[in-house]
Amino acid sequence: MMKTGRCYECFVFHSTLVGVGDVISQQVLERRGLANHNVTRTAKMMSIGFFFVGPAIGSWYKVLDKLVTGGTKSAAMKKMLVDQLGFAPCFLGAFLGISGTLNGLTVEENVAKLKRDYTDALISNYYLWPAVQIANFYFIPLHHRLAVVQIVAIGWNSYLSWKANKM
Repeated sequence: MMKTGRCYECFVFHSTLVGVGDVISQQVLERRGLANHNVTRTAKMMSIGFFFVGPAIGSWYKVLDKLVTGGTKSAAMKKMLVDQLGFAPCFLGAFLGISGTLNGLTVEENVAKLKRDYTDALISNYYLWPAVQIANFYFIPLHHRLAVVQIVAIGWNSYLSWKANKM
């Protein structure tokens, strides 16, 4: 029972952070102002955080910790490489695809948007996340890694929200 409560809390946490990222995206990056804030878009982004981001990342870190064991610098580097070369490309594609679907894009429009935005998002990912992940995998215990990632992810989520909702 307690485990389920923690998972639910974790998903709510991710939902909130993705929502905060969208608010920052709309208010700071896009400069919409409060009167033009798209609340429906924020709700969609929060649902992606709850149903996709939280479960995917939370499960992935548990799997990754079993795939690559140890707390050495070498293990941290291996975890970062597996994470960034295996998980990140799939996660980004799925995130952009899901957001396109929730935004009502047709399959053809979604594919075109992925072709336009995916490479740029992946390159941007590689500017930020490898350094964060090496530090995360080397210094941070497993039960805190998700929180570290999500704190950094507020800024990242702002970028992803802007990228995912730019038509």
